[in-house]
Amino acid sequence: MATFFLTKITLLVLIVAHTIAFALPSNSHPKMSSRLFTTSARAVGKLCPENSVLLVCDVQELFRPLIYKMETVINTTKFMTSVAKELSLPIIATQQYTKVFGPTIPDAFADPKDIGTAVPVFEKKKFSMMTSECSDHLSSLGKTSYLLVGIEAHVCLQQTALDLLEQGHDVHIIADGVSSQQRYDREMALRRMESSGAWLTSAQSAAFMLLGSADHPHFKAVSKLVKDHMKLKNEFNE
Repeated sequence: MATFFLTKITLLVLIVAHTIAFALPSNSHPKMSSRLFTTSARAVGKLCPENSVLLVCDVQELFRPLIYKMETVINTTKFMTSVAKELSLPIIATQQYTKVFGPTIPDAFADPKDIGTAVPVFEKKKFSMMTSECSDHLSSLGKTSYLLVGIEAHVCLQQTALDLLEQGHDVHIIADGVSSQQRYDREMALRRMESSGAWLTSAQSAAFMLLGSADHPHFKAVSKLVKDHMKLKNEFNE
């Protein structure tokens, strides 16, 4: 009789756990599901070139003297666009109210000639990059992992990250490629995005994760980009 009741209790526990698992929203934080089933596969934010897009948010001329550690943001953006180009990742850029804030900074790109040609640039007044035009273009690419660089971290970049997370995408914030006018705003934005489910990473870490192996056919080219980038001052190390 005792064995019978234990079997019933075990079965009931499994049913309840199964019900909870299916009740969780698809974009639940990965830690939540791992608590229920330790054997379940966990979302850990791995990157692969075939499924990734680089988003460059509002890296515009008027912001150059205003943003905290802006030269590092520019250098990192150039590095990430170089890596993306080498690995054939789509690159998408936006400009916030160009009439006021000016065009995209040319030296923030591996090849300035790509701006507006190989790299589509979407004009916006909405803070998030996810305007209807930009959203439609991203949907046509069919990717689910988004790497973000740009400004300002606590406004346009953060709202973009939250919109993408809400849609169930993986979001990777390149920490040395984002900033705000105030250091405190940048720090708060990084915390806010991470707590919402975005992955914080560095440019170099993202580059090597995209490669995955020293056997990758573009390993030597990307390694050279990394070495050249490391020669530049990273102000966020200070």
